Amino acid sequence: MAKFLEYQGKEWLRKAGMPVPLGRVAASPEEARQIAEEIGKPVAVKGQLQAGGRGKAGIVKLVNTPDEAAAAAAEILAKTVKGMAIHQVLVEEKLDIKKEFYCSFVINGAREARSPMLMFSTEGGMDIESVPEELLLKINVDPIHGLQPYDAVDLCARAGIPAQELSKFAGFLTKLSQTYKKYDCQTLEINPFIMTGDGNLVCADCKMEIDNSSVGRHPEFGIAIARDLPGAPTELDLIGWSIEETDARGTGFLMNMGYDEVSPGHIGYHPIGGGSAMMGLDALNQVGLKPANYADTSGNPVGSKIYRVAKCVLSQPNIDGYLLGGFMMANQEQWHHAHAIVKALREILPTQKPGLPCVLLLCGNREDESLEILRTGLADLMTPEGPGRRIEIYGKEHVTDTKFIGERLLTLSKEYRAEKEAQGK
Repeated sequence: MAKFLEYQGKEWLRKAGMPVPLGRVAASPEEARQIAEEIGKPVAVKGQLQAGGRGKAGIVKLVNTPDEAAAAAAEILAKTVKGMAIHQVLVEEKLDIKKEFYCSFVINGAREARSPMLMFSTEGGMDIESVPEELLLKINVDPIHGLQPYDAVDLCARAGIPAQELSKFAGFLTKLSQTYKKYDCQTLEINPFIMTGDGNLVCADCKMEIDNSSVGRHPEFGIAIARDLPGAPTELDLIGWSIEETDARGTGFLMNMGYDEVSPGHIGYHPIGGGSAMMGLDALNQVGLKPANYADTSGNPVGSKIYRVAKCVLSQPNIDGYLLGGFMMANQEQWHHAHAIVKALREILPTQKPGLPCVLLLCGNREDESLEILRTGLADLMTPEGPGRRIEIYGKEHVTDTKFIGERLLTLSKEYRAEKEAQGK
């Protein structure tokens, strides 16, 4: 799912007519001070991160003055939470909270439902997971017509909302349902939405996730990659998406795996299929190696697409090896992979990465022909002094032997790094 940060989600809520606090995002303490001055009253400074538990992580702070806002922003922007750096803070008015509530629209994938579902509770805020089941009410929502006012009134009445407030709450929830549908959300969670001292309902937080398949209908979102990512897309993520976006034949999924280009022991990782990918990760983990990336070429893609993916994987700087992980007896014709890998290796190894360890495991449909393509196409590189001297090619005899494949990669990668260090590279 394409995920929005809190400030982005709130901006789209505002455009849809939902009530949100006054404020905007800042990338520096100076900007935070300026925004607090413009708001002219106490503010909340909230680190922008796609992760829960921000309050417990200390990246949400309530302050009274612009100088305090700047100091809070400086402290938050210097933090790392769950391995992710914080680059922005949302500075918004501090709300007069009378009561906190919880609501979210999600997809109910149960066979008997297959529809959006509204979850509502009078117990909002942190630790929603610990709210007793009987206090978290659920109702399936018509995917065509959305939440109807009478269903919203009934839900709120069951939750214990006073009769004089039922119309207000039902209106809030039905409008949020319309927003959920308008933006093609997978998830729209407001935790909490609050009642202020003067009785208004306001979205104090926002978690918005958009259905990847709908991104093409929403150019206004400016989403660069319709894919689940742990943070901002890297250059490799953008390249991988450009391959998928322009060629739908088979899978060509490619993404960065947190590779820092400095730490040793990272392997350019090129599995073929999801199950195969898990076995390849096991091969790497068993010997202490790490994937620099994830690149799946399954679903019978054409050779040109496989070549583009392989070239990206191999071009990553400072990797200690390349693994083509065909740990499954694939029913796709494997000679497309063989032709693509030959072309990519012949372009990369001689001039850019001579001696790079390349363990190629390929098995399944057209296996014998595919292995012959690899051996013949790479034979002149695989001489003892050639740029492909650490290429090793395996077939079905090692299809489930993750320990063997991992150990071969480890041995070859140690040789390669020692060779580079001796050459001062």
